Amino acid sequence: MTDFTYFDLPDRLGADFAAHNEAARALWTAFAENVPHRAPIRLNTNPRMLMLDPAYNRKGLSYREYMTDPEVMGQCILEWLYWVRFLLPGDHEKGLPEVWRVHVDFQNFYDAAWLGGPVVFDAGQIPYAAPFLHDDNKRMLFDRAHPGPFDGGWAERGVYFSEYFEHKSARGWTFLGRPVEPARVVSFMLTDGPFTTAAALRGPANLCMDLLMDPDYAHELLDYVTDALMARMRAWRNVLGHPPEIPDWIAADDSVEMLSVEQYREFVLPRHRRLYDTFSPRGPRGIHLCGNAQHLFPVIKHELQVTSFDTGFPVDFGRFRREMGKDTLLSGGPRAPLFVEDTPELLLQETERILRSGILEGGRFILQEGNNLPPRTPLGHCEAFYRHGIELNE
Repeated sequence: MTDFTYFDLPDRLGADFAAHNEAARALWTAFAENVPHRAPIRLNTNPRMLMLDPAYNRKGLSYREYMTDPEVMGQCILEWLYWVRFLLPGDHEKGLPEVWRVHVDFQNFYDAAWLGGPVVFDAGQIPYAAPFLHDDNKRMLFDRAHPGPFDGGWAERGVYFSEYFEHKSARGWTFLGRPVEPARVVSFMLTDGPFTTAAALRGPANLCMDLLMDPDYAHELLDYVTDALMARMRAWRNVLGHPPEIPDWIAADDSVEMLSVEQYREFVLPRHRRLYDTFSPRGPRGIHLCGNAQHLFPVIKHELQVTSFDTGFPVDFGRFRREMGKDTLLSGGPRAPLFVEDTPELLLQETERILRSGILEGGRFILQEGNNLPPRTPLGHCEAFYRHGIELNE
């Protein structure tokens, strides 16, 4: 197909998804009204599914090309969206959309890169920002004003990519016969969390040592980062035409898994409260936390009024339902590595164990991978997971 430029994808345009889409809409409507006949099932992905799988990326497209050329990024996102809508199992809408919407995707390095972290492109991996605040220069950021919301190489690139998508759309951008519009979503309008950003700047081990050996510095760094991120988020949301408040905001801060409850209360909870009170004052509030963060869930629920948890692994699902109650939403499921095993047997066993843990009690559960589907996952494993999930909880 001539519309596919970078990835080797099969032609599924003749598939009829009308019945699937009708059933999916009914399921999600019932879930929103808290009367679902089963838990919805979804798989979370991003363009790395195609970028890092040689079965699709036969041309060897690199992340450096993807991150530095808006034409490449836009086309890759469209091909990934096709893959999601035509190949990936799940209870999401399938088939051609009325309009394709393309966002600016700087993965998970954008917070640290904006604050000065050098971005590293390693072969076979997504890019990351390397730590640059070492013991001999760890106070260097405090000698500067916060960077401007649109200043620096990566923020300027975000502006350029966003404007490129706007201009191309105005000139009649299409994909598979349907119009393409910019989603007006750029990473800088959100954040992956102040503690995670500080850990990327300082290095996780060094930051944890700071909590113990130099807590005043840790507080100062976290305040600096939080203030800077909040100012940037406000500015980007304004210029992209989004309201100051974020409806149904699912915040994130994966690195808090390294903290005890006491450390979380002292170093991070006040910063999380500021973020929620600013961007989600009326709720509902959610949070995404990969890793072993379950010991923090009760504090986050009761102190921050968070009612939705998007999880990775490990998670004790039965304990979650007992501790958090029937009205708290959990999105989670089998740990991601099970999806790339040679056979789906262990994946299906774990799916069954989770669904029989008591997590379905109350109906506030979305079954998914835990968390973010890994590249090279066989689509057959995804289909087996989806079908097994339906059979076990319908």
